[in-house]
Amino acid sequence: MGRIRQVYIDILTLFPQMFQGVFSQSIFKRAIDQKLVSVSLHNIRDYTHDKHHTVDDYPYGGGAGMVLKPEPIFEAVESINRESATPIILLTPQGRLFCQQIAQELSKYSQLILICGHYEGVDERVSEHLATDEISIGDYVLSGGELAAMVVVDAVVRLLPGVLGSAASPLDDSHVTGLLEYPHYTRPTIYREWPVPEVLLSGNHAQIANWRREQAIRRTMKRRPELLDKAELSSEEKKLVQKLRQS
Repeated sequence: MGRIRQVYIDILTLFPQMFQGVFSQSIFKRAIDQKLVSVSLHNIRDYTHDKHHTVDDYPYGGGAGMVLKPEPIFEAVESINRESATPIILLTPQGRLFCQQIAQELSKYSQLILICGHYEGVDERVSEHLATDEISIGDYVLSGGELAAMVVVDAVVRLLPGVLGSAASPLDDSHVTGLLEYPHYTRPTIYREWPVPEVLLSGNHAQIANWRREQAIRRTMKRRPELLDKAELSSEEKKLVQKLRQS
């Protein structure tokens, strides 16, 4: 078996202290301790050249808010030792909508650079001439890109080989197969008169797999029916979907 690779993540931010709690807990901390992931936080203010460490200015043409200047962002990225193929991702509400498939795509790289926007926005020249990708985590606006960066990094890191206890752990996650995940149960077998489904206690792995697949389809139909249009379904499963839609 080959050596598990280490992935390098560089984050450009005005507020590096925001990441301390996230990266020092749980699965992420273990990944760092095991040298599966290396995270470097770059304070954008460190790449300014005036005594006030100015990172923003008024927008040309007028308007509310302040805009992040291009110089410190370009210089911060250019200070990072990176390969030409390394994605440089700008977190912005105008980016492509983040999903499990994009997380899987990004997990294939050995290095990622994330730029956290702030204030009214980022000078357009960053988008045009520096960033290779733009990502949004949803159709809403945050105060800055830090929370979005945390979401993207967490979703990517848990897919890296060796990070989770079992290589199979992420395979049945919601959205991996195009469906929402099936229901989970654990001890006690009966809680407040609510029993665990009998099939899960049967020991029949084929029946359990079939039940879980059907429950995933039913749950997806109930909560996110639009996902079924793209899911890979057998002929029997398509009949189930049709029946559910007619009921």
